[in-house]
Amino acid sequence: MRRAMSMVCSAMPKVKTIFITGATSGVGYALTKRLLSEGHRVWATGRSTGPLKQLQAEGAKIIQVDLSNRKEMDRLLLTIETPDVVIFSAGIGTFSYAYDATDEMIESIMDVNVVVPMQLTRRLLPRMMKRKKGHLMYIGSQAGKVATPKASIYAASKHALIGYTNALRMELAPFNMHVTTIHPGPIDTPFLDLADRSGKYRTSVGRHLLTVQTVVDAILRAIEKPVREVNLPWYMGITSKLYALMPSFIERVGRKFFYKKD
Repeated sequence: MRRAMSMVCSAMPKVKTIFITGATSGVGYALTKRLLSEGHRVWATGRSTGPLKQLQAEGAKIIQVDLSNRKEMDRLLLTIETPDVVIFSAGIGTFSYAYDATDEMIESIMDVNVVVPMQLTRRLLPRMMKRKKGHLMYIGSQAGKVATPKASIYAASKHALIGYTNALRMELAPFNMHVTTIHPGPIDTPFLDLADRSGKYRTSVGRHLLTVQTVVDAILRAIEKPVREVNLPWYMGITSKLYALMPSFIERVGRKFFYKKD
């Protein structure tokens, strides 16, 4: 009888305290709903009031915050409890040629995609390191591994995130902490429509678009069993390895695939 009860308990999912940025849209929103449905305690942050209220109605603890404002970031850290898992899902991008990008565009993308995650990580680490456990998960992009035309700034931000997480992973290993980067290809979310209002990018990638559910499922598996990185779709991991071996060839192929004259 005791053995049977032990087996049932071990099969039950462990409830975790999970903190998610960018929870008000796309993958972050769908992931928050899924985690809540599985009984986890979720702290959800974002800037949009409507989606946050919807998540609150489903059981999330919400904090409306603009993380680009460092005072609001500090206020956030005083409010949330120490998380078991942190998921950095907030991100922005604008598909534009490098010579058309404005200073404001460059600063905004680099700030939201790189600087804010690093600064927030720095603020979260002391408590997690003291406890000697935790899992940091960052939503990267295949663009950070293999760049494409009109994505130079976005690719640079995700490439920087890869470098940061690779070093962070080694630094936190002695504290029994995990660092996972999720590298999806293009996802069928409003992000694409905001990043490229012409709609040409969505047309170019066509059937290669990932569903939100595919990405959410992959993140959930990584929460349950931490891994170094996740490539979506799986064959993108092979593409990045080929790029390291044959960069000129991959760039020629990629340029023809993604480059559409305006």
